[in-house]
Amino acid sequence: MLALTAAVLCLVCAVPLNRISAAEPERPVPLIFDTDIGNDVDDVLALGMIHALEARGDCKLLAVTITKDNPLAASFTDAVNTFYGKGDVPIGVCKSGVTPQPGKFNVLAEKKDNGQLRYPHDLTDPKQAPSAVTVLRKALAGAKDHSVVIAQVGFSTNLANLLKSPADDISPLTGEQLAKQKVKLLSIMAGAFEKIPSKGKMVDHREYNVVKDIPAAQKLAQDWPTPIVWSGFEIGLSVPYPHVSILEDYNYVDHHPLAEAYILYIPPPHDRPTWDLTSVLYGVFPHRGYFDLSDAGTVTVEKDGLTTFQKSADGKHRYLKLNDVQRARLIEALVQLSSQPPQK
Repeated sequence: MLALTAAVLCLVCAVPLNRISAAEPERPVPLIFDTDIGNDVDDVLALGMIHALEARGDCKLLAVTITKDNPLAASFTDAVNTFYGKGDVPIGVCKSGVTPQPGKFNVLAEKKDNGQLRYPHDLTDPKQAPSAVTVLRKALAGAKDHSVVIAQVGFSTNLANLLKSPADDISPLTGEQLAKQKVKLLSIMAGAFEKIPSKGKMVDHREYNVVKDIPAAQKLAQDWPTPIVWSGFEIGLSVPYPHVSILEDYNYVDHHPLAEAYILYIPPPHDRPTWDLTSVLYGVFPHRGYFDLSDAGTVTVEKDGLTTFQKSADGKHRYLKLNDVQRARLIEALVQLSSQPPQK
């Protein structure tokens, strides 16, 4: 563990001062993780990274809300949280009908060895889980003003529904008012802001998290009341997670939910892009120079799901940019944080 800490500190110390792009946020950063966990394994690595950051005192996971409409998504999330000693983190679900399949690794929530759950958890009946909007409203209502970072790494369903929510017993504020008063930053993995290579050509990319719920993405881009920083498809694509880490860094236990989920999704040798981890890392460490930012402007979601960016001085949107030096440092940071063992 000392070697791990030293490695991460060396990475931090190596940042040129001119790369530091924001003031250090107050610690721990109150964080909400909104995810379509089960559709890709980067959500799982991102959740493990959040727990590592919380153990270090860098963030506080207020809640996890899920945009994959399958009950095992909530059970698996609870299993991962419990593995890291955080089985009491509130989990909210949606009923959207979007990606209702269980996925390749959410089935680990039901995996048993000798009649006992391999990954113990108490959310065995996900019908008990409250709605994502309820969980979001409670988490925001209880937070300090302008303090919360939301890392949205799935569809925009839950946050769009939050914006439409009325005042209730949780808060006299509407969802839009709650977001404006409580949220400091929305760090979102969605869209694409560079052309992507495809069949020997560079083409516009209609990104998965957007196209699966285009109306929600449009509402979020148009109506979300706080700054948004977008991590486009091109960012995660350029920072693949080295599969050797999966094979070597998680062996401190016989069964690890992150490693087993990765192997079930696409077995090594395969270096999976780390889209979702980038939004989490920027949300917690906006000042560490892991990324550069675009100019201010506005992102628009077109009817076909294409995301476009228009520069404007008063725009509330920016997107992440990455150079080769940052890329190498970023991959190392993501590996070290994702594979950090739970705090005893």
